[in-house]
Amino acid sequence: MNPDTPESPQSPKPVVTGGILPGMAMIAIFVLFVGMLTAFGALSGKYPGGARYVVLIVSTMMVVGVFGLLRLRRWGWALVTASCLFMSLWNIYMSRILHVPAILIMGALYLLFFLYMVRTEVRERLR
Repeated sequence: MNPDTPESPQSPKPVVTGGILPGMAMIAIFVLFVGMLTAFGALSGKYPGGARYVVLIVSTMMVVGVFGLLRLRRWGWALVTASCLFMSLWNIYMSRILHVPAILIMGALYLLFFLYMVRTEVRERLR
């Protein structure tokens, strides 16, 4: 058996660098969709008083972070990861205030997104 052949057990596996993982793309699409819906809700007056401006700023940061994540930038990753953690905590808080346990499902989903985004494989793909 020739050691230079690809079938050899001693040949190192190629290290894949760059490129977006499928989970990162799915999270980016979901956060983009939620961020745009939230921004449109803030612009159409669904949130009272000063909350409108806070929601608009947070949703804009989410959308901007998605475009940075799709370009594999660290700042985009940081914004999307922080928004996933923030939205998870926000949904848990709203579930507690409104006494609607179904909101916890969204909180758990965002928490899973956060835990996926902090994995070593995801962070190694970023520039």
